[in-house]
Amino acid sequence: MPDVAKDLDLSLLPPAYRAAFEALQVQAARAAELEEINKRLEHLVAELNHAVHGKKSEKLDEDERQLLFEELEVAVAEVQERKDTQAPGEVGPKCKQVARRNLGNLPEHLERIERVVEPDNLICPCGCGEMHKIGEDRSERLDIVPAKLRVIVTVRPKYACRHCTDGVTQAPVPARLIERALPTEGTIAHVLVSKYADHCPLYRQSQILGRAGIDIHRSTLADWVGKAAFHLGPVVDRLAEHLKTSTKLFMDETTAPILDPGRKKTKTGYLWALARDDRNWGGDDPPGVVFFYAPDRRGQNAEKFLTGFNGILQLDGYQGYNRLTRATRTGGVPIVVAHCWAHARRKLKEIHDRDKSEIAAEGLRQIAEIYAIEKDIRGTSPDQRLSARKTQSAPLVAAFGVWLQTQRIRVSAKSRLGEKLAYIHRHWDGLQTFLNDGRVEIDSNQVENLIRPIALNRKNALFAGHDEGGKAWGRIASLVETAKINGVEPFAYLKATLEAIATGHPKNKIDDLLPWNFKPSS
Repeated sequence: MPDVAKDLDLSLLPPAYRAAFEALQVQAARAAELEEINKRLEHLVAELNHAVHGKKSEKLDEDERQLLFEELEVAVAEVQERKDTQAPGEVGPKCKQVARRNLGNLPEHLERIERVVEPDNLICPCGCGEMHKIGEDRSERLDIVPAKLRVIVTVRPKYACRHCTDGVTQAPVPARLIERALPTEGTIAHVLVSKYADHCPLYRQSQILGRAGIDIHRSTLADWVGKAAFHLGPVVDRLAEHLKTSTKLFMDETTAPILDPGRKKTKTGYLWALARDDRNWGGDDPPGVVFFYAPDRRGQNAEKFLTGFNGILQLDGYQGYNRLTRATRTGGVPIVVAHCWAHARRKLKEIHDRDKSEIAAEGLRQIAEIYAIEKDIRGTSPDQRLSARKTQSAPLVAAFGVWLQTQRIRVSAKSRLGEKLAYIHRHWDGLQTFLNDGRVEIDSNQVENLIRPIALNRKNALFAGHDEGGKAWGRIASLVETAKINGVEPFAYLKATLEAIATGHPKNKIDDLLPWNFKPSS
């Protein structure tokens, strides 16, 4: 709308015209504001789409993408709220807000506190008396009370006879995980979950407690964690034994920076993940994962951790695993290896993103066809999966093998593409294992998802203070992650398990303490 107010004296207009003109000005300003808001929303939505579907999303890891989504969604919500809020001075009702998705849910077990809001006056406007209740509207909102700190005072009365001096009777001291120390088992469980599930380092936990007036040094918290890790050791050992009775497992490794005080710097340790997850084909065994710490990445470590396991092992192409397939393997018979098609695809994707190689694009297309079949048969029985693979996947894999050999002849072995094709060729036998067993997955993505929390903890804690700290890290993370993938709340599980250990849980019933056997109290 043209700005004619500068050349027009509104006081000369009749009141009705002046009011109409001022209303038009307000509407024009509101329209301009809404147009600006819409432009910003369109920009933010475009950024979201680019983060999800754009090529750069391939270069961001999962954590970076989640952080990007958070910040963009916060910005979208802020702009939308501004749009939904009535402009200052605007007359009339607000526009009805569009219902939002992903509002969350409020489970039945949460405490409900009802607040009844009564009208100021119940007298009928027509003067015929007091109104009576005909119904009600109910709405629920989530309220959060910050962590509640309290002191458990244990009182043990002493009793003696008035007529003799035969002694004093007093109840024994209740069992504690850490004798003559401050924390309850619930407190220790909270520290463990905060550090290993929520990735909050001990020095930050110490600062949080300090804001509540509780002065507990980081070293004290570390002492609690170390003692808990010691007592939970037998449970983790039994978890590992249980997993190694399986006929098919996943294995992967990830770095765990460890402080090396002698050199005043960090060194690279490794956490090796041994996992079972048969949910894709309806297996009866519950999923689980154990993290073993080792100061290096040598293949002897994998051989040691897998002592007693004889079956199919799904893993990436790290050459340190090669010793597991040899007749000279210690700790068991030669292992059958199933290699990961996701790693093979990743090699070609790197080339395609860098060089736009048509050869790499063709390889990616063929692998996508194999994955499409896997998507259709996910969740079916092993026999159904095997049948589909024999009839549908096997011809595609054979065609990919012919294509692979043809391209290796055409492409220089020293080129980047030649190196990637050679990698796939070296693991060709293992890439075909899934065609012969319906329980085997096409890739090892499941174990990679399980080690992601280790990477998060690594980013937040920077490093473990010692090799022994790396072992404790692996133990607690084993129980936390196994609880999570079995739908068990980690804090409730660890609290109950530490209490059971403190009261002398029988060693011959240690299976009752495994995460998937946990029964939460009502």
